[in-house]
Order: sequence, then C-alpha cells, then structure tokens
Amino acid sequence: MYGTGPTGPADAGGPAPVDAPTPAGTSAHPVMTTRIALSGPTGGRARLDVAGGALSCRRLPDEDGTVRVALVATQALLLAGDHVRIELDVAPGLVLEVVEITGTVAYDMQGGRASWDVDVQVGAGALLVWDALPFVVATGADVTRSARVELAEGAVAVLRETFVLGRTGEAGGLLTTSTHARLAGRPLLVETLTVSPESRRDPALLGGARCLDTVTVLGARYEDDAPAGADVLQLDRPGTLVRTFGTDAHRGDLAVTVTRARAAVSPSVVDVGSESTAVGGPAGSGRTLDGGGRTTGTP
Repeated sequence: MYGTGPTGPADAGGPAPVDAPTPAGTSAHPVMTTRIALSGPTGGRARLDVAGGALSCRRLPDEDGTVRVALVATQALLLAGDHVRIELDVAPGLVLEVVEITGTVAYDMQGGRASWDVDVQVGAGALLVWDALPFVVATGADVTRSARVELAEGAVAVLRETFVLGRTGEAGGLLTTSTHARLAGRPLLVETLTVSPESRRDPALLGGARCLDTVTVLGARYEDDAPAGADVLQLDRPGTLVRTFGTDAHRGDLAVTVTRARAAVSPSVVDVGSESTAVGGPAGSGRTLDGGGRTTGTP
C-alpha cells in the first residue's frame, strides 16, 4: 500500500522544490475546476471568491470568525474520464472551513480511469479545516488522487481523508493517492499510497480492513489524545498523521480528532473577528462576493 512513506526530512532536504503530483492524465474530458479563494480583509472586510466545476460552492453561516463553504456535487461523480480539480487559497490570518455535504463514490470505470486533484495555498497565520466525507472506490474503479499543499510560515491545515475500498459486498477498485506538502518553502510531507483489493488482503498493509481514515495536521503538531488503536506519526517538522483502519466508515471516530486539532491550533491563528463575518450571502457556482455580500462578477 505504501509507495513512499510519510517523511519529515525537511531540514535535511533543503530548499529543493517538491514536484506537484501528476494527475492521471488519461481523461478525454475537460478538467472540472472548483475554486475557493478567501482574501482580504480589504477595507475592513474579507472577500470570498468561488467558482464551481464538478463541485459547486455554497456559503454557510460563519462560526466564530471562520468562513465556511460547502461543496455540492453538480453531477454524478466519479466516472471514467472525469478529472476533478479543487483549488483553495486562504489569505494570511484568515480561517476557512470546507464542508462536504455527501461522500463520493468512484464507480466501475470499465477499463477507464479518473483523477481528483487538490491544490491548496494557505497564507501566513491562516488556518484551513477540511473534514472530508468518505471516498468510496467501487469495484472496477481506477482513481488517481493528488493533493499539493503549500503553507506559509505560521499557517496550519487540518485535513481528513477517509478511503473506503468497495461498497458493501465488493472487493473494491484501485486508488493511488499522493500528498505533497511544503511549509515556508521547504518540504514537510511526501506520501504516496496505493490501495487495492490485494493490499486489503495483505496482513502487512490493510490487513483485511476496508476503510483507511486519516487526519493530517500540517504546520502544527497534534499532541492531544488519539482514539484507541489509532496510529500517530509525528513528522520531523511541524505535522502529524493520525490514522485508523476499520471495516465500516460510519464506525470511524476521527471526527473528534479534527475538532481537537482545530481547537489546539486556533489560538495561533489571527482572529479576523467581525471583519470576516461581513462576507455575507449564499455563494454558488461561478459567483463572486465582495465584503458586503454583493455579487461582483459572474465568471
């Protein structure tokens, strides 16, 4: 299952750049890009720009200075030839939470392939929280996922990924997922996982487990209690992986880990207070809102 294990040799790695993960590249379909950009504050108010692709964006009420955006699928996902791309950009000192309304199923692709790429930029002192719902890899699916995370000094990202191999009664398909993260321009985490029915049977890999649940904290260490049986890996530089293996996604208990990690790092994040909450109104696919909630452009 593990291609390149979690690493933290950042200090020894020097300033050499980390190449962005390569998408599957086999799609004949156009890239479907969803973009969320939180910038400002300008004139005392933050600004939220969203553009929907395969996933549309819906603005949720702010919570304690956190701007919250929900991702909603606009079509059946994930099918052969799909190439989903999600871009997130959080300006210095701001807090963005991404909320998924439903999980995702990668269906039988009958020999085809699909890709799912995430590109994240988090500015100095900013925080990104993304507690993703399960990603199910059905039998016959062949998916390549990649995440590139670029953190400025003092930035933190709390990310959760839950991979489920097969729907009920299925052996599952093939998933290759990679994460490349950098902090202040230097490598923080490079990891590649390959999950397949073979790895599920292998006692040294999934060991019969069907679900792989991971909370990745980047830019800070998670030092609170972890659920019983969870594996905790501290990186060389500020960062932690908390991972569990299981048979059913709904039995996963890492949600509390996301909550605790977020609470632990929040004091280090700049409080944007009421300025952030001034970004108002629902946001949908392809709309741009300024600090007063006015639509300023329709890409």
